[in-house]
Amino acid sequence: MARAAPYLPMSTGLRRISIVIVVLCVGVWFLLPRQSQAVLGWVGNPLSSVLEVPLKWVASLQQAVGETWERYVALQHVEADNQALTLEVARLQGEVNLLKEQAIIAEEFERLLTYQQTAPMKTVPARIIGRNVSNWYRAVIIDKGQQDGIEQEMGVITEAGVVGRIIRVNPSTAVVLLVTDPNVAVTGMIQKSRDEGIIQGTPQGTIQMKYLPPLSTVDVDDRVVTSGLAGDFPRGLQIGKIQSLIKADTDLFQAAEIVPIVDFAKLEGVLVITTFQESIPINLPAPLPPPSS
Repeated sequence: MARAAPYLPMSTGLRRISIVIVVLCVGVWFLLPRQSQAVLGWVGNPLSSVLEVPLKWVASLQQAVGETWERYVALQHVEADNQALTLEVARLQGEVNLLKEQAIIAEEFERLLTYQQTAPMKTVPARIIGRNVSNWYRAVIIDKGQQDGIEQEMGVITEAGVVGRIIRVNPSTAVVLLVTDPNVAVTGMIQKSRDEGIIQGTPQGTIQMKYLPPLSTVDVDDRVVTSGLAGDFPRGLQIGKIQSLIKADTDLFQAAEIVPIVDFAKLEGVLVITTFQESIPINLPAPLPPPSS
Protein backbone atom coordinates (compact mmCIF):
# COMPACT_ATOMS: atom_id res chain seq x y z
CA MET A 1 0.00 0.00 0.00
CA ALA A 2 1.41 3.38 -1.13
CA ARG A 3 1.88 6.19 1.38
CA ALA A 4 0.45 9.76 0.90
CA ALA A 5 2.89 12.45 -0.03
CA PRO A 6 3.93 14.47 2.97
CA TYR A 7 2.53 18.15 3.28
CA LEU A 8 5.22 20.61 2.36
CA PRO A 9 4.67 24.03 3.95
CA MET A 10 5.16 27.28 1.94
CA SER A 11 8.77 28.08 1.74
CA THR A 12 10.03 30.81 3.97
CA GLY A 13 11.26 32.89 0.97
CA LEU A 14 7.88 32.92 -0.76
CA ARG A 15 6.15 33.96 2.44
CA ARG A 16 8.56 36.84 2.90
CA ILE A 17 7.97 38.02 -0.66
CA SER A 18 4.18 38.15 -0.09
CA ILE A 19 4.57 40.19 3.10
CA VAL A 20 6.83 42.67 1.32
CA ILE A 21 4.26 43.16 -1.52
CA VAL A 22 1.45 43.89 0.97
CA VAL A 23 3.61 46.36 2.86
CA LEU A 24 4.56 48.12 -0.37
CA CYS A 25 0.88 48.45 -1.41
CA VAL A 26 -0.02 49.96 1.93
CA GLY A 27 2.89 52.31 1.70
CA VAL A 28 1.87 53.40 -1.76
CA TRP A 29 -1.68 54.08 -0.55
CA PHE A 30 -0.56 56.23 2.34
CA LEU A 31 2.64 57.74 1.00
CA LEU A 32 1.55 58.51 -2.57
CA PRO A 33 -1.99 60.02 -2.32
CA ARG A 34 -1.76 61.99 -5.57
CA GLN A 35 -0.90 58.96 -7.61
CA SER A 36 -3.62 56.94 -5.87
CA GLN A 37 -6.18 59.73 -6.56
CA ALA A 38 -5.21 59.74 -10.24
CA VAL A 39 -5.71 56.01 -10.41
CA LEU A 40 -9.07 56.29 -8.65
CA GLY A 41 -10.05 59.22 -10.92
CA TRP A 42 -9.13 57.16 -13.97
CA VAL A 43 -11.32 54.35 -12.72
CA GLY A 44 -14.19 56.62 -11.40
CA ASN A 45 -14.68 58.96 -14.38
CA PRO A 46 -16.47 56.42 -16.60
CA LEU A 47 -18.54 55.27 -13.64
CA SER A 48 -19.57 58.82 -12.71
CA SER A 49 -20.58 59.50 -16.33
CA VAL A 50 -22.85 56.51 -16.24
CA LEU A 51 -24.43 57.52 -12.92
CA GLU A 52 -24.74 61.23 -13.75
CA VAL A 53 -27.85 60.92 -15.96
CA PRO A 54 -30.08 58.98 -13.53
CA LEU A 55 -28.86 61.09 -10.61
CA LYS A 56 -29.76 64.31 -12.46
CA TRP A 57 -33.15 62.84 -13.43
CA VAL A 58 -33.84 61.88 -9.82
CA ALA A 59 -32.82 65.36 -8.64
CA SER A 60 -35.04 67.03 -11.27
CA LEU A 61 -37.94 64.79 -10.34
CA GLN A 62 -37.47 65.57 -6.68
CA GLN A 63 -37.37 69.32 -7.44
CA ALA A 64 -40.48 69.10 -9.64
CA VAL A 65 -42.36 67.18 -6.97
CA GLY A 66 -41.34 69.73 -4.36
CA GLU A 67 -42.41 72.67 -6.54
CA THR A 68 -45.72 70.97 -7.38
CA TRP A 69 -46.45 70.35 -3.74
CA GLU A 70 -45.61 73.93 -2.81
CA ARG A 71 -47.80 75.16 -5.66
CA TYR A 72 -50.64 72.90 -4.50
CA VAL A 73 -50.38 74.19 -0.96
CA ALA A 74 -50.29 77.76 -2.25
CA LEU A 75 -53.31 77.12 -4.48
CA GLN A 76 -55.24 75.80 -1.51
CA HIS A 77 -54.67 79.09 0.27
CA VAL A 78 -55.53 81.04 -2.90
CA GLU A 79 -58.76 79.08 -3.36
CA ALA A 80 -59.77 79.73 0.23
CA ASP A 81 -58.96 83.44 -0.21
CA ASN A 82 -60.98 83.53 -3.46
CA GLN A 83 -63.99 81.97 -1.76
CA ALA A 84 -63.75 84.49 1.07
CA LEU A 85 -63.44 87.35 -1.44
CA THR A 86 -66.41 86.02 -3.46
CA LEU A 87 -68.58 85.97 -0.34
CA GLU A 88 -67.41 89.45 0.59
CA VAL A 89 -68.15 90.79 -2.91
CA ALA A 90 -71.64 89.23 -2.80
CA ARG A 91 -72.28 90.78 0.60
CA LEU A 92 -71.11 94.20 -0.58
CA GLN A 93 -73.22 93.95 -3.74
CA GLY A 94 -76.24 93.17 -1.59
CA GLU A 95 -75.53 96.22 0.56
CA VAL A 96 -75.08 98.40 -2.52
CA ASN A 97 -78.39 97.20 -3.99
CA LEU A 98 -80.12 97.81 -0.67
CA LEU A 99 -78.67 101.32 -0.46
CA LYS A 100 -79.69 101.95 -4.07
CA GLU A 101 -83.25 100.87 -3.32
CA GLN A 102 -83.36 103.04 -0.22
CA ALA A 103 -82.03 105.99 -2.23
CA ILE A 104 -84.76 105.56 -4.87
CA ILE A 105 -87.48 105.40 -2.22
CA ALA A 106 -86.00 108.36 -0.37
CA GLU A 107 -85.91 110.40 -3.59
CA GLU A 108 -89.58 109.67 -4.30
CA PHE A 109 -90.63 110.53 -0.76
CA GLU A 110 -88.60 113.72 -0.95
CA ARG A 111 -90.68 114.77 -3.98
CA LEU A 112 -93.87 113.85 -2.12
CA LEU A 113 -92.88 115.84 0.95
CA THR A 114 -91.89 118.84 -1.16
CA TYR A 115 -95.28 118.75 -2.87
CA GLN A 116 -97.01 118.21 0.50
CA GLN A 117 -95.55 121.46 1.84
CA THR A 118 -96.95 123.52 -1.04
CA ALA A 119 -100.24 121.70 -1.73
CA PRO A 120 -103.45 123.53 -0.68
CA MET A 121 -104.66 120.56 1.40
CA LYS A 122 -103.66 118.40 4.33
CA THR A 123 -102.20 115.01 3.46
CA VAL A 124 -100.62 112.02 5.15
CA PRO A 125 -97.65 110.39 3.38
CA ALA A 126 -97.80 106.62 3.13
CA ARG A 127 -95.68 103.87 1.66
CA ILE A 128 -97.08 101.12 -0.56
CA ILE A 129 -96.48 97.73 1.08
CA GLY A 130 -98.64 95.49 -1.10
CA ARG A 131 -100.27 95.23 -4.52
CA ASN A 132 -103.29 93.36 -5.81
CA VAL A 133 -103.73 93.69 -9.56
CA SER A 134 -106.10 90.93 -10.66
CA ASN A 135 -109.19 90.45 -12.79
CA TRP A 136 -111.35 91.24 -9.77
CA TYR A 137 -109.96 94.56 -8.66
CA ARG A 138 -106.86 96.77 -8.84
CA ALA A 139 -105.65 98.00 -5.50
CA VAL A 140 -102.59 98.71 -3.37
CA ILE A 141 -102.05 98.48 0.38
CA ILE A 142 -100.48 101.37 2.28
CA ASP A 143 -98.80 101.42 5.70
CA LYS A 144 -101.14 104.01 7.24
CA GLY A 145 -104.56 103.38 8.80
CA GLN A 146 -107.10 104.48 11.39
CA GLN A 147 -104.47 105.41 13.94
CA ASP A 148 -103.03 107.87 11.40
CA GLY A 149 -106.38 109.54 10.70
CA ILE A 150 -107.14 107.62 7.50
CA GLU A 151 -110.81 107.10 6.64
CA GLN A 152 -112.79 105.48 3.84
CA GLU A 153 -113.47 107.44 0.66
CA MET A 154 -110.43 109.66 1.15
CA GLY A 155 -108.62 110.53 -2.06
CA VAL A 156 -105.08 109.30 -2.73
CA ILE A 157 -102.61 111.19 -4.93
CA THR A 158 -98.94 111.70 -5.76
CA GLU A 159 -97.18 114.90 -6.74
CA ALA A 160 -98.07 113.99 -10.35
CA GLY A 161 -101.81 113.43 -9.95
CA VAL A 162 -104.69 111.17 -8.90
CA VAL A 163 -104.05 107.60 -7.75
CA GLY A 164 -107.36 106.35 -6.34
CA ARG A 165 -109.57 106.21 -3.27
CA ILE A 166 -109.47 104.55 0.15
CA ILE A 167 -112.00 101.69 0.29
CA ARG A 168 -111.02 99.85 3.47
CA VAL A 169 -109.21 100.95 6.61
CA ASN A 170 -107.48 98.86 9.26
CA PRO A 171 -105.76 100.12 12.41
CA SER A 172 -102.35 100.42 10.76
CA THR A 173 -103.00 99.79 7.05
CA ALA A 174 -105.49 100.73 4.36
CA VAL A 175 -106.54 99.52 0.91
CA VAL A 176 -106.48 101.98 -1.99
CA LEU A 177 -108.60 101.19 -5.05
CA LEU A 178 -106.82 102.57 -8.11
CA VAL A 179 -108.50 104.90 -10.55
CA THR A 180 -107.98 102.21 -13.23
CA ASP A 181 -110.49 99.95 -11.42
CA PRO A 182 -114.09 99.94 -12.80
CA ASN A 183 -115.43 100.45 -9.27
CA VAL A 184 -113.82 103.90 -8.97
CA ALA A 185 -115.50 106.99 -10.41
CA VAL A 186 -114.05 110.50 -10.18
CA THR A 187 -115.58 113.70 -11.51
CA GLY A 188 -113.23 115.14 -14.11
CA MET A 189 -112.93 118.11 -16.43
CA ILE A 190 -111.20 118.89 -19.70
CA GLN A 191 -108.82 121.63 -18.63
CA LYS A 192 -108.95 123.55 -21.93
CA SER A 193 -112.64 123.34 -22.84
CA ARG A 194 -113.93 123.11 -19.24
CA ASP A 195 -116.27 120.26 -20.22
CA GLU A 196 -117.01 117.87 -17.37
CA GLY A 197 -117.48 114.11 -17.26
CA ILE A 198 -116.99 110.99 -15.16
CA ILE A 199 -113.57 109.34 -14.96
CA GLN A 200 -113.87 105.57 -14.54
CA GLY A 201 -111.64 102.54 -14.91
CA THR A 202 -112.25 99.68 -17.30
CA PRO A 203 -111.89 95.88 -16.96
CA GLN A 204 -108.79 96.16 -19.17
CA GLY A 205 -107.07 98.47 -16.67
CA THR A 206 -107.41 101.65 -18.73
CA ILE A 207 -109.26 104.90 -17.93
CA GLN A 208 -112.20 106.43 -19.76
CA MET A 209 -113.93 109.77 -19.47
CA LYS A 210 -117.69 109.31 -19.96
CA TYR A 211 -120.66 111.59 -20.52
CA LEU A 212 -118.83 114.36 -22.33
CA PRO A 213 -121.22 116.80 -24.04
CA PRO A 214 -121.88 115.81 -27.67
CA LEU A 215 -120.75 119.20 -28.93
CA SER A 216 -117.62 119.31 -26.79
CA THR A 217 -114.52 120.58 -28.57
CA VAL A 218 -112.23 118.12 -26.79
CA ASP A 219 -109.07 117.15 -28.71
CA VAL A 220 -106.40 114.50 -28.41
CA ASP A 221 -103.68 115.38 -25.85
CA ASP A 222 -106.02 117.69 -23.91
CA ARG A 223 -105.33 117.49 -20.19
CA VAL A 224 -107.94 116.06 -17.84
CA VAL A 225 -108.10 117.27 -14.22
CA THR A 226 -110.40 116.77 -11.26
CA SER A 227 -113.44 119.04 -11.12
CA GLY A 228 -113.66 119.03 -7.33
CA LEU A 229 -117.45 118.43 -7.32
CA ALA A 230 -117.53 115.06 -5.55
CA GLY A 231 -115.81 116.15 -2.35
CA ASP A 232 -112.99 113.56 -2.44
CA PHE A 233 -110.46 115.51 -4.53
CA PRO A 234 -109.84 119.24 -4.79
CA ARG A 235 -110.21 120.95 -8.15
CA GLY A 236 -107.39 120.90 -10.65
CA LEU A 237 -105.45 117.68 -9.82
CA GLN A 238 -104.12 115.99 -12.95
CA ILE A 239 -105.65 112.69 -14.08
CA GLY A 240 -104.17 112.24 -17.55
CA LYS A 241 -104.36 113.20 -21.22
CA ILE A 242 -106.92 112.39 -23.90
CA GLN A 243 -105.63 109.56 -26.09
CA SER A 244 -108.62 109.01 -28.37
CA LEU A 245 -112.32 109.91 -28.70
CA ILE A 246 -115.17 107.41 -28.73
CA LYS A 247 -118.58 108.33 -30.16
CA ALA A 248 -121.07 106.32 -32.12
CA ASP A 249 -123.82 107.92 -34.19
CA THR A 250 -126.46 106.70 -31.76
CA ASP A 251 -124.64 107.87 -28.62
CA LEU A 252 -125.94 110.90 -26.80
CA PHE A 253 -122.58 111.64 -25.22
CA GLN A 254 -118.95 111.43 -26.19
CA ALA A 255 -116.35 109.32 -24.39
CA ALA A 256 -112.58 109.45 -24.41
CA GLU A 257 -109.71 107.11 -23.62
CA ILE A 258 -107.28 108.67 -21.16
CA VAL A 259 -103.59 107.99 -20.64
CA PRO A 260 -103.09 108.30 -16.85
CA ILE A 261 -100.50 110.75 -15.59
CA VAL A 262 -99.44 108.34 -12.82
CA ASP A 263 -97.42 105.19 -13.56
CA PHE A 264 -99.23 102.82 -11.19
CA ALA A 265 -96.73 99.99 -11.69
CA LYS A 266 -93.88 102.08 -10.26
CA LEU A 267 -95.62 103.64 -7.26
CA GLU A 268 -93.62 103.55 -4.02
CA GLY A 269 -95.33 106.24 -1.96
CA VAL A 270 -98.56 108.22 -1.98
CA LEU A 271 -100.31 111.06 -0.17
CA VAL A 272 -103.73 110.54 1.41
CA ILE A 273 -105.89 113.66 1.37
CA THR A 274 -107.38 114.17 4.82
CA THR A 275 -108.86 117.65 4.42
CA PHE A 276 -108.94 120.31 1.72
CA GLN A 277 -110.72 123.53 0.93
CA GLU A 278 -113.38 122.71 -1.64
CA SER A 279 -113.75 126.24 -2.98
CA ILE A 280 -111.67 129.35 -3.02
CA PRO A 281 -113.34 132.19 -1.12
CA ILE A 282 -113.99 135.27 -3.21
CA ASN A 283 -113.74 138.60 -1.45
CA LEU A 284 -116.62 140.66 -2.81
CA PRO A 285 -116.48 144.40 -2.37
CA ALA A 286 -118.56 145.83 0.44
CA PRO A 287 -121.95 147.19 -0.67
CA LEU A 288 -122.13 150.87 -1.24
CA PRO A 289 -123.95 152.86 1.46
CA PRO A 290 -127.36 154.15 0.50
CA PRO A 291 -127.38 157.68 -0.88
CA SER A 292 -128.05 160.33 1.67
CA SER A 293 -131.23 162.23 1.34
